[in-house]
Amino acid sequence: MPSLKNLLSKDNLAKLDALENPHVIGLVEKYVALCKPAKVSIIMDNSKDVAYVRQSTLDKGEETKLKMEGHTIHYDGYYDQGRDREVTRVLLPPGMKLSRRINVIDREAGLNEVLRFLDGAMRGREMLVRFFSLGPTDSRFSLCALQLTDSSYVGHSEDLLYRSGYEQFKRLKGSKDFFTFVHSAGELDERNCSKHVVNKRIYIDIVDGKVYSVNTQYAGNSVGLKKLALRLAIYRANREDWLSEHMLIMGVHPEGKNRVTYFTGAFPSACGKTSTAMIPGQTIVGDDLAYLKIDDEGNLRAVNVESGVFGIIQDVNPVDDPLIYKALTTPRELIFSNVLVTDGTPYWLGMGRSDIPKKGMNHSGEWWEGKKDAEGGIIPFAHPNARYTMRLSELENVDPNVNNPGGIVVQGILYGGRDSDTNVPICEALSWEHGVYFGATLESETTTATIGRTGVRTSDPMSLMDFLVVPLGTYLTNYIKFGRRLKNRPRIYATNYFLKHEGKYTNEKVDKKVWLMWADGRIHGEYDAIETPIGYLPKYEDLNSLFKQIFKRDYKEADYNLQFSLRLDKILEKIARMEELYKSEEGMPKEFWETLNQQKADVQALKAETGKSEVPPSFFIEHR
Repeated sequence: MPSLKNLLSKDNLAKLDALENPHVIGLVEKYVALCKPAKVSIIMDNSKDVAYVRQSTLDKGEETKLKMEGHTIHYDGYYDQGRDREVTRVLLPPGMKLSRRINVIDREAGLNEVLRFLDGAMRGREMLVRFFSLGPTDSRFSLCALQLTDSSYVGHSEDLLYRSGYEQFKRLKGSKDFFTFVHSAGELDERNCSKHVVNKRIYIDIVDGKVYSVNTQYAGNSVGLKKLALRLAIYRANREDWLSEHMLIMGVHPEGKNRVTYFTGAFPSACGKTSTAMIPGQTIVGDDLAYLKIDDEGNLRAVNVESGVFGIIQDVNPVDDPLIYKALTTPRELIFSNVLVTDGTPYWLGMGRSDIPKKGMNHSGEWWEGKKDAEGGIIPFAHPNARYTMRLSELENVDPNVNNPGGIVVQGILYGGRDSDTNVPICEALSWEHGVYFGATLESETTTATIGRTGVRTSDPMSLMDFLVVPLGTYLTNYIKFGRRLKNRPRIYATNYFLKHEGKYTNEKVDKKVWLMWADGRIHGEYDAIETPIGYLPKYEDLNSLFKQIFKRDYKEADYNLQFSLRLDKILEKIARMEELYKSEEGMPKEFWETLNQQKADVQALKAETGKSEVPPSFFIEHR
């Protein structure tokens, strides 16, 4: 077996040695010996090395140039089109307990299995050794990440999504304080897609700070720095008294006022996260992952873990998402994945065009309208989970503090759920503990397209359930304690953009801007609010004024009552679901149960007092 020195050029050896980190060198040696690549390349932060990775994606056929300058297309295998929960497992040491909904495997057995699949997995190919920083470089938030991969597409994606970290590794001064990600696409088929997806494995070793992924190329499984690193960071944060969150970060800029108010927000899938982050006139710091810490003045500060966007492209169109659509249809460095390409032009579902070609190339190979897969299902022209990958700086609404090493001061937190009949469009928490309850009880209502029937609620506390590698009770307890250490606590809000009446949404898509501006005004003491058992509600006159100011239209009081009345029976139904869900969850904080029981008692008393199932906001003004 060739030694590491035999596989590395003199230049590459010098790059590795310059780090003066025996832990990095030891890991590279270990996984070179295991994966058996034919070549090893050490990639630094400089433009020459980064360009080498980008060019290699084309040379190896992992990406193909499109007609638009800078645009490329990548395809994952037909059965490798999303995060695979079944084979994504946390390696569980003896004696450790996690929440019951986390997929686990015995640590020793899991390591033996995944290392067996990685043995020789890179034979005949090149291993790229990459260095990245999670969070801004040279910052108290910075976490170093070492990526070993045989996929140039993965390396190129990470160059768009993360900050280069070779120089950051030098600041470690030989320390082993970094995460490690080992990935191999495994044997490839004629389309350069992972051939043995039946042997796909994504195993997370939270104890050792490592992630192993093999026989997969889909970025959610292979780009370890994204949701896989989120799990490692959650484990670390809960042992070091900070927060690693699945949250957007945005700057809110009210019209006619010389200020910016920063919000973070956690939204389960299809609950309005991207549309909130991209509200016209606001700025974006990050759309997905955030690290949160307390500064010396007792403020909550946050940074974007990433510096790019790996976004779902379905339904991005010039009407609903004009800024993103413009970025996707103009020259820049950008990777499309799993969309239809005809004559060098990409097409995706919901892009707002009626002239979609009847044939071309897509995730199934050569495609034509009516093509069926092996199971007899009609193959759409693009995959519903098709993606775009680009630098955040390419967006016109990027915030100037996106790379601020000190982060931004958070003054508001949003928890966005989705239901058609229970929660009001926006509501402010009565306290920090009540706000944590908002996050812990997040639900998303399924649609017909999801599982064949509507009205089913899926619980996703803090929008983190898939990634929570500590017990939920431990996480929530730490969250409450974290907030109590803050001198300047952000206000917390629950949002629901999807309330319906007689089958129709009660508000327009753009109305979320009004809800957000009301929250901003509350933070700055500009609006009073109505105290209710579920939280503080907006007053009608304040919302009407905002609708006139922002949209030049009246907001009818009938619409206000329809949207902001408390649906007592539905609220009690949700409380009952939460009781059932969490009664067997060990270690839930007492504050959670105190909040739940208080709200339950208050709502029951309100129902008994009024004899009604719905109570308008005016009741609380008149009777309190």
